[in-house]
Amino acid sequence: MRNYRVKERKTPDGRIQLTGSEDAEQEKVVCWAKLMSNAYPDLELLYHVPNGGSRNKAEASKLKRMGVRAGVPDLVLPVPRAGYAGLYIELKVGENRPSNSQKDWLEKLTIQGYQALVCYGGKEAIRALEQYVTAPKTILEMREGREGGNL
Repeated sequence: MRNYRVKERKTPDGRIQLTGSEDAEQEKVVCWAKLMSNAYPDLELLYHVPNGGSRNKAEASKLKRMGVRAGVPDLVLPVPRAGYAGLYIELKVGENRPSNSQKDWLEKLTIQGYQALVCYGGKEAIRALEQYVTAPKTILEMREGREGGNL
């Protein structure tokens, strides 16, 4: 599946570099997940964290008060697999690299038992998702809460 807004070009050292829009690449990943959800029903739980984008100051302040946090990865699959509690993906394209706040989130999520990845381009993200959903299920231990409910 190739997105028309993202182009491949060869760098002087022979690497393939994607240039174009992270938004377009992410749309490609989400489209793939929708198409593949019959084969892998867990992909129906994949969602995007809308932290980016341009907003006016009032809207940005409101969202910050509501809990928007800088650096949270782009895509989340809250399904336990392969010994992990879930999967987080930060999607990058071309020369883009994770910011310090994104690196911090990825590290903290890893410590909490999640697989937290940076994927460069939609193809890499799709490969990561496919590997993840085909991995063995992880059984999470449920603990009794103080009021007798499960936590």
